[in-house]
Amino acid sequence: MNSLFSPPWLLNNGLSMTLYTALHSSKIWSQTLAESQPEYQKVQFTRGEVPLFAWVAIPNNPQGTIVGTYGITGTLDNQWFLQIIGRKAYAQNYAVVLFDWRAHGESAKLSPALTSDGINEGKDFVSVAAESKAMGCPAPFWFTGYSLGGQLALWGIYYSQFIEVNGLSASDVAGGAVICPNLDSNRSLPYLMKHPTGKYIEKAISKELKKLALKLHSYHPEKIDLAAIERANTIWGFDHELVIPRLGFASVEEYFSASSPLRILPKINKPTLILYAADDPMFAPEVIDDLKEVCQHNQALDLWLTKFGGHVGYISSLTCQQANGDRDCWWAWNRILDWWRSH
Repeated sequence: MNSLFSPPWLLNNGLSMTLYTALHSSKIWSQTLAESQPEYQKVQFTRGEVPLFAWVAIPNNPQGTIVGTYGITGTLDNQWFLQIIGRKAYAQNYAVVLFDWRAHGESAKLSPALTSDGINEGKDFVSVAAESKAMGCPAPFWFTGYSLGGQLALWGIYYSQFIEVNGLSASDVAGGAVICPNLDSNRSLPYLMKHPTGKYIEKAISKELKKLALKLHSYHPEKIDLAAIERANTIWGFDHELVIPRLGFASVEEYFSASSPLRILPKINKPTLILYAADDPMFAPEVIDDLKEVCQHNQALDLWLTKFGGHVGYISSLTCQQANGDRDCWWAWNRILDWWRSH
């Protein structure tokens, strides 16, 4: 366990940390930061498999570029946790590229392509980096994300090792860092649905996925089956009705196995930081042993497994902030920035 993180005592529990972050911090996050919002340029990247919408900000003489996206639902406009790293990275003289991934936000308007939990989105990370480089965003590129976005970023790091796109070489992507990545849906989704509290979280996510699918249908009515959307009332149902038929998988379980980062982590050879909380209420606890095993046998992976932190929370106590020299409570992003500088 990494001992550098400690939460306020009221958040000394994964569920309380997760709910506090989602319900309270989401309202006051901007007040906690000294860094201001960069003046983003709104861009459509069109050279990859699907067109993608992004925010791009390039400071004077940038030292590198951060490419990131968010979790299972949301848009660039409302994903405040992603906007935090945008502010922090830009203030430390990184170019910043934040994008709406497939089927999300403005990207949903550009294409009817559905999600694939990294199988295709990892390639999107690489193509976004390539087009960003052509715009003036310099190497080294670092990929990042959290929750399901962390899963996508891990796939991006993996693909960057052997996919070269339009002037972006494999060496241009230095690696990445992820917070609470989804690693094994075959175990974590049943765990969430059976958990006394988790089942309500699953229902809330399912509701947002249905909204996402309905928006896709409104943009591309001929491509998205409305009847399938009506049948998709769970996360599993969303993938069963809408995702796996297009990808050619026989079952959701087969799809989850194919998209699991646990099978590609041993093959990643670029520096990759994984921040993972043992008390994350979203994921099956038994996944941790497999994660530890993989990281022990791959020197490129730097696992910081903390006792506390919840799911994409990591709000630090004042004592923790003072010990780490932080001026705010966003421990995970602060450590990632420190880690990037050290590499």
